[in-house]
Parts: sequence; structure tokens; C-alpha cells
Amino acid sequence: MRDGRVVLKFVTYASIGAVGTLAQYVVLVATVASGRAGPVAGSVSGAVVGALVNYCLNRRLTFRAAGSHLKTLPKFAATASLGVLVNGVVMKVLTDDNRVNYIIAQFIATGLVLALTFLINSAWTFRQPRPNGSTLLPAQAARTQPVQTGVDGK
Repeated sequence: MRDGRVVLKFVTYASIGAVGTLAQYVVLVATVASGRAGPVAGSVSGAVVGALVNYCLNRRLTFRAAGSHLKTLPKFAATASLGVLVNGVVMKVLTDDNRVNYIIAQFIATGLVLALTFLINSAWTFRQPRPNGSTLLPAQAARTQPVQTGVDGK
């Protein structure tokens, strides 16, 4: 049962991440096609834009985090920064060092970063504290919160 929830959460994360990835690819293609930047700089710039989109959507929809932005945003930023770094390194290695087409290289980088950031965000960024001081994964926290049926919470 737990495996099914993890798969569903990953599918949700990946689906929402597609919106951020679209933003990244738009910035990538626009900067490369306009001659303003090469593939690596365009990809990294796009990844920053995509990370901002993903934080807003994943916090609200994938993980349903109730915690403060002061707690989750720095963790998400650290995770996203790692993702941007991995993305840049993969793009550099594939495009500059191995002459792989930048779009194909970006698909590869996107898959690697998707898996990495999902694992980190699930296990660290959006973990919820339990009343006894231990922590819950976001899906566990959602199951333990009382359901409110009326406007006044009753």
C-alpha cells in the first residue's frame, strides 16, 4: 500500500514538475535561439525559473505542506540549488565535452534531477513534525490531520 502512495506522489510530482520544466525549456530555447547565451547558461537560467514555479506548485499540491515558508523555502532552495548544479554539470559534460545535442542532453539532465529532487523533497524539505517530536512524511501527515466538514471546522 505504501509503495502505491509513493508512486502516486512521484507521478504527481513529475506532472507538476512538467510545468516548471516547460518554463525551463522556454527560457533555454529562447536564450540559445536569440544568441544571448549558450546551452549551459540558458539551461541553468531556465532551471532557476522552473524551480520557482515548482516550489509554489509542489508545496501546495504535491506535498500539501502546512509548515511555514520560513522552514520549507530554504530547504527547497537548497534542494533546487543542488538540482541546478547537477543540471549544469550534466549539460556541460554532455554538450561541451561529448557534443550531444543540447535538447537531448536536457532530457537526460531533467530525468536525473527529477529523481534526485523528488527523493530529497520527500525525505527532508516537506517532512512534517509529529506531536511527539518525530517526523512524518507529507503523505503520513495528511492522513493524520482531522477532516473538517463545515465552515467552523466541525
